[in-house]
Amino acid sequence: MSLMSTNASSYPPLRRMHRSAIGWLTSWWRLLQFAALIISRAFAPSTYASSRRRWIAHHLVVATAPNLLWFSVLSALISLVIIRIVVVTSLSYGLSRYALEMVVRVLVLELIPLTAALFVALRSTLPAGVEFAQMRLAAASASGIPTRLDARDALQTEFFPRAAAGVFAVWLLAAVSCVLTLVLAYLVIYGFTPWALQSYTRVVGHIFNPAVSMILALKILFFSFAVGVIPLASSYYHGAANPLFGRAHGTHGLADMVRMFSVILLIEAASLMGNYY
Repeated sequence: MSLMSTNASSYPPLRRMHRSAIGWLTSWWRLLQFAALIISRAFAPSTYASSRRRWIAHHLVVATAPNLLWFSVLSALISLVIIRIVVVTSLSYGLSRYALEMVVRVLVLELIPLTAALFVALRSTLPAGVEFAQMRLAAASASGIPTRLDARDALQTEFFPRAAAGVFAVWLLAAVSCVLTLVLAYLVIYGFTPWALQSYTRVVGHIFNPAVSMILALKILFFSFAVGVIPLASSYYHGAANPLFGRAHGTHGLADMVRMFSVILLIEAASLMGNYY
């Protein structure tokens, strides 16, 4: 160990790699710690005391209500375009009987949960993380002392309500958009007729077997945790404990975005392997 430390201190590239590796491991460890704190707060009865329920409900509404209409309209328009492309292409190749299955698998199972998670992240949790980081940096520079105790006190009043709002927003947006896409798929493929419901439900029920349904639910769940927790994690710790906190505000938000996208990509890859391998 002493030889490695001597070599690392002798060569600047090794020293930079050593610092980068330590910072990377520390940031992920802090992320896991923050996730454990948020989960523990979620199961603590004191979190839902009468004095805090109104504040949590306020954040749930603020994170969900403005985004629900816009995301529903956006997902409906995109779904209509993709459904029409799939239907026309399948008709031209004589594969119209596979059009509905392709639409459900591409849109409901893959694109809509991923889009809902990214939409909530860009509209709600990432700006909240950057705002917290700016507030902590301003407070630390003004007082000249670490703000760890302030962060602990703010866990219930600020961090947990925003994390819970991000998780809930992903759940609601994904659920509403999936149902809306299923309705649009029926109308585009079969038209305004009730006589195709039996065929439609048979195909959709065949796709949503227990394994696929469980994978979809777990994917939305992990997406929501990634979106709700990761953008806020690095803002919780003060600069001495968090190597990313002392960076510029834009770099701080970019680091959180890259970390969140990496986790979402891993979740999506795992779901694809579970569904198709």
